[in-house]
Amino acid sequence: SRSIRVAGDEMNEAISQYIKRNYNLMIGEQTSEEIKREIGSAYPQENEEFIEVRGRDLVTGLPKVISLSSREVMEALAEPVTAIIEAVKMTLEKTPPELAADILDRGIVMSGGGALLRGLDRLLSEETDMPVQVAEDPLSCCARGTGLALDALDDLSKVLISNRR
Repeated sequence: SRSIRVAGDEMNEAISQYIKRNYNLMIGEQTSEEIKREIGSAYPQENEEFIEVRGRDLVTGLPKVISLSSREVMEALAEPVTAIIEAVKMTLEKTPPELAADILDRGIVMSGGGALLRGLDRLLSEETDMPVQVAEDPLSCCARGTGLALDALDDLSKVLISNRR
């Protein structure tokens, strides 16, 4: 198990920088988040979508509105998405053989906010040749699982391996 430190904030920043670089438009964090949620994707979509983006023109300083496509957002997200895929591949390469067979059978389960990015599960599946699914309630499943484990700590302590020497 490995946590990948490519958070939604980095995806939002990638969108913001793309718009700044290509449109000379400054947008806020909330706007980047909305773009990601509304039309963000890690995988090409059948139908291209568009969103109206409002911000401040960096040349004139005046408010400006642009139309941004889902293809452009996918391009903006390419770097953080690639970082996620590379981290998963690196983790799989370091996986002990006895766990590798289990992963091949059961696949990868994505959790966290990044798991909600459209097409990330499909792209990850293609890149790893493994089944990939998004956890039920990916935003809170890890916290709930940790809570359940803590509730059962007495039972779990019988099977846990200590690193203390």
